[in-house]
Amino acid sequence: MEPPALRRGDWERPAPSRAEVAAQRIAAMVADTEPGERLGTKEELRAACGVSVGTFNETLRLLQSRGLVTVRPGPGGGLFAAEQSALRRLGNSVLALDADADTDGADGKRAEEARRIRDALVPLLVEDALWHASPADVAALREELTDLAEAARQTDTAAFAAADHRLRTRLAAVSPNSLLRSLYATLLPVAEPDTAERLQSRYEHHAALLDALEVRDRARALDLARSD
Repeated sequence: MEPPALRRGDWERPAPSRAEVAAQRIAAMVADTEPGERLGTKEELRAACGVSVGTFNETLRLLQSRGLVTVRPGPGGGLFAAEQSALRRLGNSVLALDADADTDGADGKRAEEARRIRDALVPLLVEDALWHASPADVAALREELTDLAEAARQTDTAAFAAADHRLRTRLAAVSPNSLLRSLYATLLPVAEPDTAERLQSRYEHHAALLDALEVRDRARALDLARSD
């Protein structure tokens, strides 16, 4: 019997969203700009990126969550390059590297190293969640898990990646450690996408981790976090 034909999602890396592409473009502008320098109005930057108003609003949310830009209203306002800590500059330089890297070269190796650092932070986040996650936090995580399950059921790698990002972001938000949250947030987009055949097992892994968090099963939760 011949093996089943590969689906596009089995071999093709999910393309970044239009909002993410626009965010990467503006991030490159920020990298070449002095802190506090004006980048342009929202409309000027939206037009330069060639995206809709709704997409640009998502782009702006991404940029602000990464500490890259500030927004000032009124005459002379617009988007400005934010003052960034050394930690933010490090994380965002890694993000730019991942966006443009030759995965077979030195840049690809550095992106892989960044992913290893990010994954090493997961047990710390889980430890904090074991101590600090409220019933409302658990409920919010379960809502994100529902989207993850649907994406796995439909074998939609792009939707799965987006839901996975939201779930991880929500988990990180539980931690009271601002340094840990900041570092993880800057490294989170440096992700190796899951292949279609792994989606169900990845969903089951996340579901098991959330179950362990809910009942405060520390040994089980940390074991799953280390194998993330």
